[in-house]
Amino acid sequence: MIVGRWFIEERWDLGKLVTFIPNKKLPIYSWFYFKEGFSRDFVHMMLDIFKTSKDSKIIDPFVGSGTTLLACKERGIDCVGVDIAPLAVFVSQTKTADYDIEKLKENARKLFQEKFEKPDLSQVSQYVKKFFAKPSLEDIIFFRERIRMIEDPAVKNFFTLALMNAAMKVSYAYKDGAVLKVVEKPVPPFRKFFKRIIKKMIKDLKKMSFKPCSIEVYLGDARKMDFLEDEEFDVVVTSPPYLNKIEYTKVYRIEYELFFEKIKIDPVRSYIGLNPKNVVDYFPELNLPEAAKAYFHDMKIVLEEIWRVLRVGGRVAMVVAGGVFPDRVVDSDILLAELAEDLGFRVDRIIGVNKRVATTKRVIKIGEARESILLLTKL
Repeated sequence: MIVGRWFIEERWDLGKLVTFIPNKKLPIYSWFYFKEGFSRDFVHMMLDIFKTSKDSKIIDPFVGSGTTLLACKERGIDCVGVDIAPLAVFVSQTKTADYDIEKLKENARKLFQEKFEKPDLSQVSQYVKKFFAKPSLEDIIFFRERIRMIEDPAVKNFFTLALMNAAMKVSYAYKDGAVLKVVEKPVPPFRKFFKRIIKKMIKDLKKMSFKPCSIEVYLGDARKMDFLEDEEFDVVVTSPPYLNKIEYTKVYRIEYELFFEKIKIDPVRSYIGLNPKNVVDYFPELNLPEAAKAYFHDMKIVLEEIWRVLRVGGRVAMVVAGGVFPDRVVDSDILLAELAEDLGFRVDRIIGVNKRVATTKRVIKIGEARESILLLTKL
């Protein structure tokens, strides 16, 4: 398919790979459901296409739930992840940590031997309370406080993530796009459910085999990765926030309030920046919506940073998607390819992997929003 001067290679058979769905049944990868993520198989495919070796160094500047890191750990390839969201950094660190299984089992035994004491729920917001039956919430807070007393940071994180998963499974929260809705349903006894999740996570650790390598995760901004050296990496595998109107932090508000209550979170909008002022419009001829202008302004800065940290000949695989607005679909893949080319990247391939019909007023078709993989090389 030709769009303007660009050829879009149509590979709809790869559509599932750029979703989190294949990870849902995988040990460790499935520890935290991250709807916006891609799959392990996608990362492995890119590492094969780029002919990576144990001497390569990979970076994912939008690390999400850590899929790129875990896939590299399976192959013994050094990898760095960066994310602006504390929840993403926590999940990625927890998934990729090295564990002493006997130590985890011993801590689990101690945890469930603790005598229950009714916790004070006065510090829990009314917003969070509406998503839980009171007995479930009391159990969650009780275990949260006990887990916080564990001295080993890796062990503490392991049980915190298990508790977070168990909490969301017994909640009435339904994630509908960017909105959290209350959907009341019968919930299982929390203790039994929590114990089952811990057992499964420990079993997952036994199933997976990793090779020695360095895995690092940073809380940071993809637009300003000044904690990383110039020309440090061989490959980027990533997926920036899509051009849409979702504030990702809203979807995870319960997790933030219950487990990161001391951290102040700024909303991460569909465009990476929060302040649309002082935005350079790189495509004035298109008369783009303000959100799109801000998105591409920030994505150019991201591409400049990726250029800086990549070695000459370094490769990029980036999953992107078109933005749907009331009057049009904005082809993000094409516009990001133009920005990348202007910076000195060679655009090797644009691979369309998913598409959906975009409508306005629910019935009037305004186009098709395409999800694509951009493959770039630093010249």
